Amino acid sequence: MSNQDAGNTRTDQLTFQNPVTRYPSISPPEQDQPEPGLDLELEPETDRGEYSYRGTARLQGRKALITGADSGIGAAVAIGFAREGADVALNYLPEEQADAEKICRIIEDAGCKAVPLPGDLTDVAFCAELVSKAAEGLGGLDILVNNAGRQIAVESLEELTEEQWTRTYETNIRAMFLITKAALKHLPPGSTIINTTSVQAYMPSPMLIDYASTKAAINNFTKGLAQQLAPKGIRVNAVAPGPFWTPLQVSDGQPKEKLPKFGKDTPLGRAGQPTELAPAYVFLASPESSYVTGETLNVNGGMPTP
Repeated sequence: MSNQDAGNTRTDQLTFQNPVTRYPSISPPEQDQPEPGLDLELEPETDRGEYSYRGTARLQGRKALITGADSGIGAAVAIGFAREGADVALNYLPEEQADAEKICRIIEDAGCKAVPLPGDLTDVAFCAELVSKAAEGLGGLDILVNNAGRQIAVESLEELTEEQWTRTYETNIRAMFLITKAALKHLPPGSTIINTTSVQAYMPSPMLIDYASTKAAINNFTKGLAQQLAPKGIRVNAVAPGPFWTPLQVSDGQPKEKLPKFGKDTPLGRAGQPTELAPAYVFLASPESSYVTGETLNVNGGMPTP
């Protein structure tokens, strides 16, 4: 089924529906992509909201920087923000240009501005440069979504190299610190920061020791920073996804043999589609959540978490 065909059958996020059957319980074939992976080559395709997210002008005139915005969760958030009226600066790796170009077109088709900003977040100098270019390209900044992440499954601690450990921490938590620090001078009162953590922060998989521990650190960073910035009128929250079908899973994020059963152990019985996360980010970015800060919003198909 093509994305266009899928768009003719999928209901939008505002339609009354059964969450168990909104999307099929997929059984992805074993597949492999080199890191970081592309949505364009993922089988089956994902729903990032191109044909299913319906906006209601909740972010009209807002200006957002989203890291990891080319595919998966970040792309769905970018589409959701644009459909709600926000201009978006998108960060992604240069290798992900093909995916990013498609998301930029969708944003522009929604009547909003797209500012593509490729670059590697493990480069310390680039993190500060990214924020400056985003603020310049958008004419300001009032939403920051720290979403980019690296996940590589390794069976045992003995096989986990120091190089992988370091790169995972540089991507997932150091870059978040650097980007957020650089963004503060641009964020006026009323701005929001939203960080992507994971169910792995609470239920770490034994093969994702490095990734899961960064997600726990993100939770803690979010809650501490929320208290620090609250008097300045800047809210800081996080979203904790469960098993969502994205290129992260096929670029060594999961063992290949486990892909056919991915997400089937959730109470809803299926993996999530990226567009199902977008409303959580929209809520936390919008003034509707004005009394919500330091919160981690779990979107995981019913997996119990603290």
